[in-house]
Amino acid sequence: MIPESEFVINSDGSCFHLHLRPEQLADKVVMCGDPGRVDMIASFFDSKECEVSSREFHTVTGTYKGKRISALSHGIGPDNIDIVVNELDALKNVDFRTREILPEHHTLEMVRIGTCGGLQPNVPCGTSIVSGISIGFDGVLDWYRDRDKVSDLDFERALTAYIGYPRKAADPYVVRADEELAKRICGDDCVMGVTISAVGFYGPQGRVLRLPIASPLINQRIESFEYDGHKITNYEMESAPLAGFSRLMGHKAVTVCSVVANRVALNSSPNYKDAMRELVQKVLDRI
Repeated sequence: MIPESEFVINSDGSCFHLHLRPEQLADKVVMCGDPGRVDMIASFFDSKECEVSSREFHTVTGTYKGKRISALSHGIGPDNIDIVVNELDALKNVDFRTREILPEHHTLEMVRIGTCGGLQPNVPCGTSIVSGISIGFDGVLDWYRDRDKVSDLDFERALTAYIGYPRKAADPYVVRADEELAKRICGDDCVMGVTISAVGFYGPQGRVLRLPIASPLINQRIESFEYDGHKITNYEMESAPLAGFSRLMGHKAVTVCSVVANRVALNSSPNYKDAMRELVQKVLDRI
């Protein structure tokens, strides 16, 4: 039995942060950071059965071309992914009446849609990148015992040695997305990439405003790094913990992002909403 202090269930029978009850969550989940983007995703649905909002967590469950799908916002950052994936897993794999883990594991299929910064010349603004491999600079997965079992340790060591990683930062971890789901979402019109999940937007991604950063050359080193034929394609903030937690918990997950800024070319595309709508429809068709 999971104690009340470890997993809080609200008085209405919903999980603490998401405010969802088990019957409100579909097996297929399309995730995004922005609560407002949930409404855009749900605008493609043929029907809606429920809508729940709590803090930055906004969920709409409905059907799209006969598929039951939940659109859900997770907010910004890897710490939110820790909250969201743990509660999504509990909704499917914990009995809310007895607080016991269900004997038969239930697998979720999760696709996160977001925006990112490109790190290579071949991923200009507007490119859709599927995170086949994700690198976590956040340290969240290190708090879980079996972290090494889902990580590419050789990749991690090579990356750390090459880029001159900040000494006091959490060691990076490298996790692969579910291969079948990644290929299905990627199709032939997206780039299969290697994505860094940063712990912040400015300094942790090499941006300098008024504060100097600890490793001024880190982005140049990241851009030139190559391991086993893989080069790092983009920055965002959630793909690595999503991939890591999903592998630890036995779920299928992948992130796909539209490039809104290219850090090499030093340009951006603030008018990216049309590209995001096209990406959402691709994901809904392929999930």
